[in-house]
Parts: sequence; structure tokens; C-alpha cells
Amino acid sequence: MFRLIKWLVILLFVAVALIVGLLLSKDAIAKAAAEQQIRAQTGMDVKIGRFSIGLLSPVVTIENFKLFNTPEFGGTPFLDIPELHLEYDRAAFAQRQLRITLLRLNLAELTLVRNDRGKTNIASFSTAPAQAGKTTNMVQFIGVDVMNLSVGRAHYIDLRNPARNREFNANLQNQVFRNVKTTGDLYGVLILLWLRSRGE
Repeated sequence: MFRLIKWLVILLFVAVALIVGLLLSKDAIAKAAAEQQIRAQTGMDVKIGRFSIGLLSPVVTIENFKLFNTPEFGGTPFLDIPELHLEYDRAAFAQRQLRITLLRLNLAELTLVRNDRGKTNIASFSTAPAQAGKTTNMVQFIGVDVMNLSVGRAHYIDLRNPARNREFNANLQNQVFRNVKTTGDLYGVLILLWLRSRGE
């Protein structure tokens, strides 16, 4: 009987240690899974500095996110995002609906590349095979209540004709938009950002 109690205590300690280990490493596991999924979906290399998922609060924060173009587009950085922070409606998520109550995005740099065959990385990215269709069937996106955007610089690189290379400085900080629910709303946000950056 004493031996059985001893083994039960040992198993309890092991279970507690495993749970604590999983809780402490959950962000590292989520980060590795996100990097693997992004590589699989886009074919691009990705690096994430920090990936944090709230346990008791519906919050996801990604810091120092960098996505790199494929060799076809020179392997240059495509996106540099120092911070992506989102808070979502947990009750809606339980109903398989994604309602983001706050989205804060700091886009430091975006690099558009035209390769030597005249194809752009944006066109290549938008026509990439979307295996993510399964997730969109599972969760319905229903909008963003508050969107806070900061936009730094955009580069245009023409691998065929480097004389066309350009750099655009938006330098927009904390541009707030509300009730972004449709693709049309998102296009409206992009147009307003373009106008606020003096149409560069």
C-alpha cells in the first residue's frame, strides 16, 4: 500500500512538471507551429522573434516578424513587422466566428519586387495555393472593431531594370479605423492610408 501511494505521488509530481513545462513552453511551441505553417502556405522563409498567446485572456502578440521573398525574387525581406497585437471576442470564437476587438499592426517595411520575367512578388503571393481553406471553413471572419495601423517604408525593386527602384516613406503612426468588416472596408482603409501619406 505504501509503495502504491509512493508511486501515485511520483506520478502526480511528473504530471505537474509536464503541465508546468507545457505552459512555460506553449509560446515556443506556438511560434514553431506558426513558422512551419507560414512556410508551408507561402513557400517563404519566416522568422518570428516572439509569439505570445494569452492563457486567461484572448490576446495574441507577435513581435519582430520577418517574411523573406523566395530566391525567384532575390531573397530580400518582404515584410518587417515589429508588432502585431490582436485581441478577439472569446464568445464569438466559441461559435466559430473570429471577431477581433483590437488589432494593432506596426508595418515597418514592405518590399515589392518585380523579377526578371516581369512577375511581382505580390502577384505570386496572392496566387499561392491556399491550403488554409480548411481554417476559413472552420472559422468565419466577422470583422475588426478597432484597427490601429502604423506604416513605415515601402521599397520597390525591379530586378530587370534597377533604375526603376524606388523607396516610399509613409511614416504614418497610430492610424485608427473602426468597424472594418468587409473587403470593401479594408480597401477603404488602404485608400485612406495612401491619402494620409500624401499619396506617395
